Amino acid sequence: MSVRHGLLALLAEGPSYGYQLRTRLETRTGGTWPLNIGQVYTTLSRLERDGLVEATEADGQATYRITAAGRAAVADWFAGPVERPAPARDELAIKLALAVGSPTVDVRLVLQAQRSATRHGLQELTRLRAGAGDDADLAWTLVLDALVFQAEAELRWLDHCETRFATPADVPVDAASR
Repeated sequence: MSVRHGLLALLAEGPSYGYQLRTRLETRTGGTWPLNIGQVYTTLSRLERDGLVEATEADGQATYRITAAGRAAVADWFAGPVERPAPARDELAIKLALAVGSPTVDVRLVLQAQRSATRHGLQELTRLRAGAGDDADLAWTLVLDALVFQAEAELRWLDHCETRFATPADVPVDAASR
């Protein structure tokens, strides 16, 4: 998540101080991506340096407001797609790739352990989503939906890996001799 753009989007709704911004951002995302307050203030300092926000001091408390340049930056962010220049390193994919080539690792056990953990996580997310009700905060339920879809996709991928591993042509020679 772009903390920079998240803070700008919240400031476009009205002036706030750092702790309020942190709380509002965490509330909107259902606490899925907690922020360190130091990260919030560091980002606000950079936004101020770049002319996207301005701070005013009152009673020892800095209040931040978005500038015209900040409004333009957040409008551009909302209007454009999220760039995904390079896939993130996926520890699970790396783990399975290494396990498949290792004569000492039972890939089926690795797959089973991950499937169990992913199912458990999916059940927790599904419980949260079901408990949210129809009147729940839309932003939070959208984040929950995204996490549910990601867990479901991981389970489908694990099924695919298991099927591929079970196909003799895809099993490395080392693994076939176990």
